[in-house]
Amino acid sequence: MRDTASAGGESWRQYFGFDAPYENQADAIERAIEAGKSRGFLAMEGPCGTGKTMAALTAAAHLVNDTDLYDRVVVVTPVKQQLQQFVDDLRTLNAGVEDPLDGIALVGKTDLCPYGREGKFPEDVGTHDRCEDLREATARLVEDDGRGDGAAVAETAIQSDIDDEDQWWDPRKGQDLAAAARPDAVSQTRLGEDTLSTAGAASPYRPDQPTAPESMAESDDPPLYCPFEADWYARNKGSPVDFSAGPNNVVTLENYLPAAVERGTCPHRVMSVMLERADVVVGNYNHLFDPTARPLLSSVLDDRTFVVVDEAHRLEERVRDLLSDRLGKQTITQARNDCNLLVQRAQQSADHKKQVREVLSAREVPLEAVDHARKFYDDLGRWLDDRVASFLDAEHEGWRANPGMLPERDREIPLRDPDTVEQDELTQWAEQKGYDGQLWRSLSKIGAAVEDAIDQLGLTRQPVCAAVGVIAGQWWERDHSTFLREIELEHSPNEGRTADADYEAVYTPGLLCYNCMPALALRDVFDELGGGVLMSATLEPMDVFTRVSGLDALAETDDGDDEDDLTRSVRSATYDLRFPPENRASYIVDARPFTARNRGDPDDMKPLGENWNPTRDEYAQALRALARSPGNVMVAMPNYREARWAGAYLQEAVEKPVVVDESSTNEETERRKQSFISGEGKVLVTSTRGTLTEGVDYDGEKLSTCAVVGVPLVNIGSPRVRAVQRAYGDAFGEENAFEYALTVPAVRRSRQAIGRVIRGTEEVGVRAFVGRRYTPDGRHSVYRFLPEGEREEFKRMTTDFLAGQLDLFWDGHA
Repeated sequence: MRDTASAGGESWRQYFGFDAPYENQADAIERAIEAGKSRGFLAMEGPCGTGKTMAALTAAAHLVNDTDLYDRVVVVTPVKQQLQQFVDDLRTLNAGVEDPLDGIALVGKTDLCPYGREGKFPEDVGTHDRCEDLREATARLVEDDGRGDGAAVAETAIQSDIDDEDQWWDPRKGQDLAAAARPDAVSQTRLGEDTLSTAGAASPYRPDQPTAPESMAESDDPPLYCPFEADWYARNKGSPVDFSAGPNNVVTLENYLPAAVERGTCPHRVMSVMLERADVVVGNYNHLFDPTARPLLSSVLDDRTFVVVDEAHRLEERVRDLLSDRLGKQTITQARNDCNLLVQRAQQSADHKKQVREVLSAREVPLEAVDHARKFYDDLGRWLDDRVASFLDAEHEGWRANPGMLPERDREIPLRDPDTVEQDELTQWAEQKGYDGQLWRSLSKIGAAVEDAIDQLGLTRQPVCAAVGVIAGQWWERDHSTFLREIELEHSPNEGRTADADYEAVYTPGLLCYNCMPALALRDVFDELGGGVLMSATLEPMDVFTRVSGLDALAETDDGDDEDDLTRSVRSATYDLRFPPENRASYIVDARPFTARNRGDPDDMKPLGENWNPTRDEYAQALRALARSPGNVMVAMPNYREARWAGAYLQEAVEKPVVVDESSTNEETERRKQSFISGEGKVLVTSTRGTLTEGVDYDGEKLSTCAVVGVPLVNIGSPRVRAVQRAYGDAFGEENAFEYALTVPAVRRSRQAIGRVIRGTEEVGVRAFVGRRYTPDGRHSVYRFLPEGEREEFKRMTTDFLAGQLDLFWDGHA
């Protein structure tokens, strides 16, 4: 072990929130500090008990306070439970220092809008869209027309650092609008009785959305506005809430939401103002990696920012989804109708045509271009229907007469061969129809002009054509190597849905531009930042992780042509489970590979094994032995179909209750989990790719044994998976494509599942990989993808010896 005072000296210890760090924890802090000082990144694997959260925060506190390299820390995690852990640890850290770090945890706009939270918006309008409309209306109402004192601010307002030349709003108008939404003073109402309340806090405003006073409206039809937004302008875009609102200077939704509501200011604006002043910002992956959510943090993402990426083993999968664009057929139809609205208005009279042309000309878009876009969207919708129908005709004869026969699952229709790089069918069709690249690239500009015209002409419509135009332009411009274009059919049966095609009673169609290679985007995101830590309990093999996460590409960016184009250091560290090894039994059960070819179709197997083949007999023996272990036992099968088979068998083979998980809503999954962990010992049978095998803390006696059956590979026949594998072959070599794209993520899933068992020093449990592929000499072995410590600890045995070994272990811990 290295000298833990080598990099940061002892100065970081003043920030450590507990009595003393674990040995591995101190080492992790030092390594993170070293990475930060070198403007580089640390990839760190540390199982439960390593203290990764406090280690990352301690290192970050030292870098922000004791060096001149960083101004702030941004933490992102895809798991709500982990977000709360960062909040708790930051509060613990702050409790022991004289100058605490100001921290804030971010949430989405829908969680913060008082009107949306209390159901005051129309049911057919989303909170986000409605908020944006109200913000635009409020901005127009508070615009400084030069007749008032633009510098005047209410006595209660909070001044902000805004240059007079940049202030286009009149704070007095904001104050007047906020006041106009309050209950009539003569009614002598009390807050909370006739005012809007949410999150246990009463606002100063009436419950219903107000309309602008006639004196401030520009027409006979006063618009709706948001008084919370108006109050923000009255405060010169300041926040009446500070970090003292949260315990130890760390504020969360529970702190700034009610505080903002009581003061009559938009909670989302309060959050936005505070995050720019925060030392530590805690959010989810979307805030850093999603191009649509990233603008919220854009002002604090630069080379003075130290980033902490938690649960980094999920990075590829999550970012790939965030960077993939879907364009639903209904949205295409809406874009067509947006354009059609202007075209029809222009056709009503010569005056209307002149009016429409004048408004469009401000953005240099002719009316003819809008009409051309309308025809394109019209033809695109028909092409989409025809392509889906032809696919279903080929796959399911007779479906038109009986749509209910269609499979109850999502479907993919690839628009090119996923194994080759070629132009997709839609782009080919468009070119043949005369819809060339010039049109596709102009759709964003046309859409923005249409939306502006609809707004200026006072037409009642919520347009979408600007956003649709952006996605359409990307469809044309993106390459065919790292993106797969396909039609996605989401299974969403609704016989009452208004539809243009019969299949829409079963599926919701959309165009999908699927990102197969997130490493390129990740490299660019990390390159904008000063340095950071990427950590998880399961990152090994590290050389694979640093390649697919874009870190290696970041370290290779120096091409010698630009002095500022410097390489970034990339370091790694792996720590073993620190809890007593005698408290756990770890087995690799050498059973014939549990592959589809070996095991047969589970739906054809009777529960009691009358027609089982040798593979199922062997695994039934292993599962029976494991399920009979004391306490709660989790059996993680490769998929939910196999989970049904195992569950049906174990219900007959063991005396304890058996809970069988399946793909369902979050609420139903949570009910199954609670059923499993409450009361006496049970067996939970689930899919290793489900939501109950990672990100769930089975501490204490909630889980005593976990068995992972087989290697949980995704469907390798899926067009998306094939396209990802081909893209990885181009980037990392054909010899590595399957392993990088499929095998390594599957092994990490398995390791996440068994990592649920031992969560504390006193906990006792069994961990088992069941299947020959986990052995070192098995065909298509995954043994080398396990970290060295696990390889040494897991003992190999056959199913015949498993029951006896389990009895010996549990007898020794009775």
